[in-house]
Amino acid sequence: MTDSRPTLVLLHQRAGLPWVFEAAERAGIDLVLVPRPDERVDPDRLPPAVVELLPLDLPADPAGALEVLRKRHADAPFDGVVTLYDPLVPFAAEAAELLGLPGIGVEVARSAQDKRVMRERLAAAGLNVPRFVRLDPADDPAATVESAGLTFPVVVKPALGMSSLGVTRADSSAALGAVVAEVRRVSAGTADGGAGLIVEEYLDGPEYAVESLVHEGRVQVLSIGYKGDPKGPYFEESVYRAPAPLPEAVRADVVREVIAAHAALGVSYGPTHTELRLRGGSTPYLLEMGARIGGSGVSHYIAGHVTGIDFAAQALRLAAGLPPTVTLREGLAEAVAAAANYIVPCGGHGTITAVHGLDGVRADRRVDHVVQMLAPGDVVRPYPDFTGYPAFVLSRHEDTAEAEEFHAHLERAVRIDYAPATTEGAAS
Repeated sequence: MTDSRPTLVLLHQRAGLPWVFEAAERAGIDLVLVPRPDERVDPDRLPPAVVELLPLDLPADPAGALEVLRKRHADAPFDGVVTLYDPLVPFAAEAAELLGLPGIGVEVARSAQDKRVMRERLAAAGLNVPRFVRLDPADDPAATVESAGLTFPVVVKPALGMSSLGVTRADSSAALGAVVAEVRRVSAGTADGGAGLIVEEYLDGPEYAVESLVHEGRVQVLSIGYKGDPKGPYFEESVYRAPAPLPEAVRADVVREVIAAHAALGVSYGPTHTELRLRGGSTPYLLEMGARIGGSGVSHYIAGHVTGIDFAAQALRLAAGLPPTVTLREGLAEAVAAAANYIVPCGGHGTITAVHGLDGVRADRRVDHVVQMLAPGDVVRPYPDFTGYPAFVLSRHEDTAEAEEFHAHLERAVRIDYAPATTEGAAS
């Protein structure tokens, strides 16, 4: 670590999502921000803790970006490379490895991103994972699924996807070919161009997210949150409420499964975001684990308010080679409050003409942040294309029952209008 104030290179964090920047400021860490290519950051109005903008063409020229970071580190050393953007987790690990900085390592980063490798390692460790089969471009989908012994319905997903991008249920062998073709098209922008897919059994049961922080191999599970019970066909995300009201035995099973998954994948350091389903409402089946703070920082908000632990600040300290300022103990942290995120549904597609209800939501005393990503004039493509989420509503509550009631209110209060005359054109 350098002798001066710790500095981290932060890759592709949206400037409009404030939590990680604010956490860096609280932690006394400077940030060199590598902006997203689709976002212009005003150099005269930098987010908190950002001391420098460093544009890099990461998607098109990762080797060139690595060389720029190497030269930048030689001229003005920094202490770590970090990202909350899942496609860049392997790049961040590679940069850290190249420069001798803290990190999880390239192999671990890739195994935590590629669902094919992840499924194989979790299954080899004896953990609960959906039965699945790899599907490469040359494979015949129906024959491959039949040879694997999978029965319908099944779920087709890109091996390197994120945010439910392209995840689609197929209900029959006759429908499978069209679903596979559509998933490949939608996921063409992923790291492998959508070539690698997995087909897995459909799990009937509610979905949960688990936020964890790992130091020296000890996994502190910060929170377990309810993510709804999506049935498909496209599994749009909708809610996140924590702590989830679970029977003690089920909660203990979830914690054991998540801790064992860290060991199976070799994740011994940093933040993680794990998603799972409770098959039959009781048995945890892991869907994926991201070696990052989830939801572009939403997971920090949820875990922080549930536990009182400054999740992002502690994660940034670890990325800079500093020890956490709190004691991390193996197991589940005590919940002291509840927190929630309501993801405003698109509710249609076409050109947005109005977003109703958000001004009233902003005035609610329980709401800390309304982050609006889509506005009038934006065009929303129909699923399975993923345009983005219209807005996040992040709120604090005394308990999850109150959060559930609040989300029921938001379902009635917030809606999006579209221009009917352009809906068909927007879908093409």
